[in-house]
Amino acid sequence: MFRRLFGGDDRKQEQQADQAQLQEQAAPPQAAPPAPQAAPPAPEPPTPQPQTRLFASVDALDVEAQRIAQAEAEAERRRAGGFRRFFGGQERTEQEIQREVEKTTAAVQKTRSTGMFGRISEMFKVDQLITPELWEELEELMIAGDVGVDTTLKVIERVQTQVERNNIYRASDARSLLKQELVNLLQVDQPQYAESTTKPYIMLVIGVNGAGKTTLIAKIANRYKHEMGKEVILGAADTFRAAAVEQLQTWADRVGVPVIAQGQGADPGAVAFDAIQATYTRDGDVLIIDTAGRLQAKYNLMKELEKIVKIVRKRTDIAPHEVLLVVDATTGQNGISQAKAFMEAADVTHLALTKLDSSAKGGVAFAMVQEIKRPIKYIGTGEKLDDVAIFDPQAFVDALFED
Repeated sequence: MFRRLFGGDDRKQEQQADQAQLQEQAAPPQAAPPAPQAAPPAPEPPTPQPQTRLFASVDALDVEAQRIAQAEAEAERRRAGGFRRFFGGQERTEQEIQREVEKTTAAVQKTRSTGMFGRISEMFKVDQLITPELWEELEELMIAGDVGVDTTLKVIERVQTQVERNNIYRASDARSLLKQELVNLLQVDQPQYAESTTKPYIMLVIGVNGAGKTTLIAKIANRYKHEMGKEVILGAADTFRAAAVEQLQTWADRVGVPVIAQGQGADPGAVAFDAIQATYTRDGDVLIIDTAGRLQAKYNLMKELEKIVKIVRKRTDIAPHEVLLVVDATTGQNGISQAKAFMEAADVTHLALTKLDSSAKGGVAFAMVQEIKRPIKYIGTGEKLDDVAIFDPQAFVDALFED
């Protein structure tokens, strides 16, 4: 291009600058560079947590140490005495339970072998079909075994219901159901004071003359003294029966326990008062008071027992801790009538069945509990001082069925 000077300046550079400016304006605007992101806030320092202390104080440490020591001592005691479980309403060692089971088995041998329960046990051992005839025979045998009509019908109805519900067709499969229903009959919810911790433990023993009441008292005293290590005192408040005081004294001498007595014809309430005073004075553990049993004078008996109870409660509000009714197992259903009469005269808490070893009528135990609504605590198992067993429903039924 022909160029010339104009005003002394070269205009080429100016034109190039103008051209560049036009190109700049025509170009699309560029996005602004992103603003720098703010840095994340620095994490706050963790709040210091208070350290958890295992023990808040030295006292708490001492308490925990004592708890551990007691637990170790209890574990050692159980190892020495054997594993413990409930039997007859209280916790006992396996050795104690085995001894009571053996006594119970021996006591019901006659009921099982010559009575009706041996046949019942055999009926439900065999692998035969359950028929209406089986239930009829069971009903006859239980009634003949002194279980009682009402109690028998109740048991059979319950077993039949469970058999149908569980689709059981064979007698051997229904054996356990029958046994469990019999166990249930013997279980009664009755509050009971702990013999091992209640001091003094005060018992009243009642029962008709000839039921073996005095002999049973001696056996129970022997158990408390020689098996449990208790200091036992007897009160001879059966002052109307001839030679009753002398008989109790003779047994007490054999056991090695003292008797508080005033002789025949004395006031039973006065004897009970002296016995309680002696128990507290001598720091005794157990007081067993023998009382009269004269059903032919039920009104007088009731007043006499009420008087004794009032005297006992003047010293201890919650006593007597046990009122034991003694019933002769050989009397069968007649024993239930006697028990009902005593229930009207005294607040009975437990039952005892004597002479069970010489009777084939052990089935009366079921009817007795159902009619009286009191649990059986003791059963007589023989003539010797240690021939008394703690009653346990499961052990009793197992013995009847030889299981």
